[in-house]
Amino acid sequence: MPRIHETWQVLPHDPLQEIDDGILTVAGDIPMPLGNFPRRMTVVRLASGKTAIFSAIALPEPEMARIEAMGEPTILIVPNGGHRLDAKAWKQRYPLLRVLTPAGAREDVSEVVPVDATTDILDDPDVRFVSVAGTGERDSALIIRRATGHTIVCNDIIGHVRHPHGMGAHVMARMMGFGVSEPRVPRTARFQIKSPKELAQQLRQWAALPHLRCIIVSHGEPITEDPAGTLQRIAGGLEH
Repeated sequence: MPRIHETWQVLPHDPLQEIDDGILTVAGDIPMPLGNFPRRMTVVRLASGKTAIFSAIALPEPEMARIEAMGEPTILIVPNGGHRLDAKAWKQRYPLLRVLTPAGAREDVSEVVPVDATTDILDDPDVRFVSVAGTGERDSALIIRRATGHTIVCNDIIGHVRHPHGMGAHVMARMMGFGVSEPRVPRTARFQIKSPKELAQQLRQWAALPHLRCIIVSHGEPITEDPAGTLQRIAGGLEH
């Protein structure tokens, strides 16, 4: 795992992408031997007019200005204990940020930033923070409802790294099962899964959300082609 960034460090990244009204996402890179491995941040505008940051990434000032124009960052979601890389730098930049993480990750996240809550504090009927069932409250997700339908922002339980950057990233993505050919549960996420049956049930519940448009994952590309069917397929694999 890379060392925690003590200061604001901008690494290679793609442009911010608008997924739906009040939902921005951006893919960045984690440097590694022979290539870079992808990671992703998602920004969600809340009913308050402010924003929640899911799996923070430090960006240059023009991109930060775009985020701030959408809404003042108010809640920093560290989705599990492995996604702490830029949490400290974000908290330094925005001291009033409230840090939200699932209960099973609280100890690890507290090593980097003080944790304010382990249950939903978003205060928005259209954006819900949940601990992912079957993970022992170690991983988390957002369920977002918009006029056009639902978007799910999940973390490490699904990988979709279709285009690894560099030989090292390519080898890692294939060896660790990060969904090069199709979205799947990465091998690195297996240690977080305490009950495959419960996780499968969770995925099937998400698949039943009305007008599910997109699944945003922390490692790889958003899933926009038959996201409900993708969840059903992955759930079926967990049940065998």
